Amino acid sequence: MHAVRVDGIEVAYDRVGQGPPLVLAHGAMTDARLWRAQVVDLADEFTVIAWDEPGSGRSSDVSPSFVLADYARCLAAVVEDVGLGPAHVVGVGWGGTVVLELYRHHAGLVRTLVLVDTYAGWKGSLPAAEVRARVEGAERMLDVPDTEFAPTMPGLFAGRPPAEAVRMLSLMSADTRRGSMRTELTIMAEADQRDLLPRIEVPTLLLWGELDSRSPVEQVARPLLEAIPRATLVVLPGVGHLSNVEAPETFNRTVREFCRAPS
Repeated sequence: MHAVRVDGIEVAYDRVGQGPPLVLAHGAMTDARLWRAQVVDLADEFTVIAWDEPGSGRSSDVSPSFVLADYARCLAAVVEDVGLGPAHVVGVGWGGTVVLELYRHHAGLVRTLVLVDTYAGWKGSLPAAEVRARVEGAERMLDVPDTEFAPTMPGLFAGRPPAEAVRMLSLMSADTRRGSMRTELTIMAEADQRDLLPRIEVPTLLLWGELDSRSPVEQVARPLLEAIPRATLVVLPGVGHLSNVEAPETFNRTVREFCRAPS
């Protein structure tokens, strides 16, 4: 494990392999373990960096005043700590929103973007009624007693998830911190990054599960494709929201080919 301190917050990350840096940002209620299949497979060609965002995994807690730019600043510190120059940066779900904010404030650290089943913030990608429903559902999870706190997220997979994936997600769910989840929820519900999209100048891959019900292709990915000047959309057939877990071989091959291509 590696770590970097940012204003008193310890940010942990894994670093495996050699080659151009490939940074992986996980989604809400998960941590670096979400990327296990990518770390194992892609380390032959890339220096793969999978962080535990502040408030998750092995990293320090965050305060309720933490904002999206703070997550981006911490991720920038990880890229700088690795010291290999601008990175290919991948984000899934909430992690994609963090990655977009990284580009807003630290564009020089980003070589390419890979946005996976993500959003330009919930406010920037979803109807207001859907945002309210998600917030209300999350609040119900947050309001239960500590002994009953076991957060779950519906609609992650298109079909029956692999047994190993269920076990891994259960472990990460058990480690979810109530305060971190509340902070993420508050930020995600209000985030609207549509103003940033036309200003993205690096090659951008939109990598989507065809059957993603949380971030539907037509509702979310297509508007991103239209707004980001150098974006390409690849849709993985028969796959849901966690495409890196549900179809790791196809996912890894697609990321590898994109990151190999000349910028």
